[in-house]
Amino acid sequence: MAKYLVQGSYSAEGAKGLRKDGGSKRRQAAEALIKEAGGRLEAFYFTFGETDFVGITELPDNVSVAALSLAVNASGVTNLRTTPLLTPEEMDAAAKKQIAYRGPGQ
Repeated sequence: MAKYLVQGSYSAEGAKGLRKDGGSKRRQAAEALIKEAGGRLEAFYFTFGETDFVGITELPDNVSVAALSLAVNASGVTNLRTTPLLTPEEMDAAAKKQIAYRGPGQ
């Protein structure tokens, strides 16, 4: 399964819900949602600033990630951003692939 970094922020309404329910319930909700999508929540943390929480997940494929993202973002109280994560070995393999590229004006 592929790993993803999930970052999210709450609307004012979402922050009120977090305040009411607490952090543990939100982590449980995230675990249940990811499990329903066929994956596993590896880590979950709350943060300060523009991003309210981050998680590391394992999910079967990009379609599952997109379905999860659509469900969460459609709620209107949470905005998710998802980034695929590569292992060092996957980056080694990518570095070995030769791709020809010519930048603009070169």
